[in-house]
Amino acid sequence: MVATIARVMVDSPLPQLDRLFDYGITPELVSEAVPGVRVRVPLRSAGRVADGYIVEVVESGHYSGALSDLESVVSPIRVLTPEVWALARRAADRAAGSATDIVRLAVPGRQVRVEKAFLADTTSEPFPAVTAPAIDGYGAGVVETALESNERLAVDAVPLVQPLPDGVWVGGWAVTLARAAASVLAGGRTAILAVPDYRDQEQLEAALRSILPSECIVRLDARQSNPDRYRAFLRCLSDRPLAIVGNRSVVYAPAANLGLIAVWDDGDPFHSEPLAPYVHARDAALLRQEQQGCALMFLGHSRSTEVERLVEVGWLRSISPVPRVLPKIVPTANQAATDRLAAGARIPSSAWQIARAALASGPVLVQVARPGYAPGLACLDCHQTARCERCEGPLAQKTSRSVPACLWCGALAVEWRCSNCRGEKLRQVGQGATRTAEDLGRAFPGVRVIIADGDRPILSVGAEPALVIATRGAEPVAAGGYRAVLLLDGERMVARESLRVAEDCLRWWSNAVALAAGGATTVLVGVGGALASALVTWRHADFARSELADRRRLRFPPAVRVATVTGTVDAVAQAVERTASELQLDRSDVLGPVDVSPTTVRTILRFDYSRGAEVAADLRAQVIRAATSRRKPAVAGKGIAPPPPLKVRFDDVEPFLDS
Repeated sequence: MVATIARVMVDSPLPQLDRLFDYGITPELVSEAVPGVRVRVPLRSAGRVADGYIVEVVESGHYSGALSDLESVVSPIRVLTPEVWALARRAADRAAGSATDIVRLAVPGRQVRVEKAFLADTTSEPFPAVTAPAIDGYGAGVVETALESNERLAVDAVPLVQPLPDGVWVGGWAVTLARAAASVLAGGRTAILAVPDYRDQEQLEAALRSILPSECIVRLDARQSNPDRYRAFLRCLSDRPLAIVGNRSVVYAPAANLGLIAVWDDGDPFHSEPLAPYVHARDAALLRQEQQGCALMFLGHSRSTEVERLVEVGWLRSISPVPRVLPKIVPTANQAATDRLAAGARIPSSAWQIARAALASGPVLVQVARPGYAPGLACLDCHQTARCERCEGPLAQKTSRSVPACLWCGALAVEWRCSNCRGEKLRQVGQGATRTAEDLGRAFPGVRVIIADGDRPILSVGAEPALVIATRGAEPVAAGGYRAVLLLDGERMVARESLRVAEDCLRWWSNAVALAAGGATTVLVGVGGALASALVTWRHADFARSELADRRRLRFPPAVRVATVTGTVDAVAQAVERTASELQLDRSDVLGPVDVSPTTVRTILRFDYSRGAEVAADLRAQVIRAATSRRKPAVAGKGIAPPPPLKVRFDDVEPFLDS
């Protein structure tokens, strides 16, 4: 019997359409209508023709009535592979979201010219052989054996910088990942490598190019142009072993013969997907590893509490460097320096002396909390924080001569007046990267000063003496490593209101320490206690374990899972009441509601991991119920939009975060 029914995933944002639809296959489309291809189908509920993908072709469907036929097959290329569809469906179900949204992240938009060139290319050159260099720093063959056995690993990165054969310096973590990928490719399998941002990606690609032929490396990320990204995506559809590098969405890259998924620095917020259904790259990697049985590696200088939880439950195996690497870190009290210039640079005299001595041989890194000149402004008379008169956002100053502007809406604070005392003059609060550079320039006359932040991205600096002032996460790599590292603004970083503030600070500082040359001194200013001890002793796993224990006592994530339900007061109340009642959730685990805007509220549900599937299924039903119910029309003449639909987000960090 010939299979004549196509089961199609319709590309639609409506949650009620998040299922497979049966369509008939006309005789002229039988040879083209195969699983994975793009199609166009009639969608009667919308009164239009919609795009979609054929997920499977069957002999009989679930619908007993007359079926509509496929409108057309858009392309013969099977862009939605079975493993990607299975991952999208499972990840969406876990997050109470739509598989369509994940497929939209996984499969780039079609580029006709690129596709035609791909179909016309019939060359089949032999693929170059790949050799696997040893993965140093963890004992002979330890990581290689684990990768061959498809183990799940939590690996502590070696804190150092290394030169490549072409003279480029990269972090040691990049070399470790590149050699792990080469080990997998040598066995004929593909490796997917996910990094937070372009800075990390540049280092990793440089390390890969020093080991692998260029034909084996595929870059797949959101910074590419649409044609380049689609061209790279089509390369991933081949059965050749590849090293696929990219940001968080690279976890969904097609790879049937997958040998390794590696995630660098999983605690970085850039791994968190801002689009629905908000699946973190770490969670997607865990689901895909379980689905395809490949090796899995989480690599980082500092361990996240999520990874530590997986180590404690036995899901991940912990691997640390052998012998243990202990950077030279000196904590100091944030005391005023006796030297006037040092005081102006807000570093203690001992740190100032260390920096001066280090500048004789090479660059010195100074990490600061904020970009700009004055990250905060206040009223000169009453000292109240200066707020934008338009949106109440905080005011800041990029340079000493620039007009203060709002950090939220960008409005210039011209003719500003204090809302408290009606004062007209502002005072600067704190020191950003630009002001720090000015102060240090005066403290070290004749020394080159380099600023690296979001507005001035610098990926690398030379070995010449220089003061590099960088915001957290924007530190460039120095040739030979920094001769000293000063970690300033520790008090300000720790004072941030956030559930993750401690592990975030430890991660920021550890990544900066790892850029130092061997034997170089790092000075941590203004921080003491357990956090400073964890950095000085380089016992990140112990600190993550302690943090996780505290979260477990308080029933905070990641000790438990959370789901935030956002919408109108009535919609949220009904959804939460139904879910809590049907699943018999403890009332102490229902937090809220709290106001999010004048028309919406948010409630948080906490639950154990074992109940994740049933909570997600129930909340998904509430979302569909809210989306299909009749909504009030806009108020005539007032321009008031109807209330937003119910929104559910799992494992959301925003309610516990105030940056």
